[in-house]
Amino acid sequence: MDHEQQLRNLRDFLLVYNRMTEICFQRCTSNFNYRNLTMDEERCVDNCAGKLIRSNHRLMGTYVQLMPRMMQRRMDEIESKAAENAKAVEATEISAAVTAAPQELQSPQPATGDVHVSPTDT
Repeated sequence: MDHEQQLRNLRDFLLVYNRMTEICFQRCTSNFNYRNLTMDEERCVDNCAGKLIRSNHRLMGTYVQLMPRMMQRRMDEIESKAAENAKAVEATEISAAVTAAPQELQSPQPATGDVHVSPTDT
């Protein structure tokens, strides 16, 4: 794992941790008269943190299961768009060739500087 990926993972972890701390603090702390948590506050924080951690684990498990399918679907879409673009380019080229074909069938015009001999000149 490269350094940039490790930093990204650490940043993501810290964001989740800070958000969890903020949610549980707001939900569970009510008495600021004491330095230590009351038993009710401590129980609430344990339940809150546990619930958020379990939900995060479930979410990540689902993400890990679904991600390969999502990537495969994206690749299929990209490949189908590329095939459509290739067909469109081919159709455009064929259309241009068909349009140019009648012009090529017309009698060629003499180039400037060429001598044109007609049957009456002989």
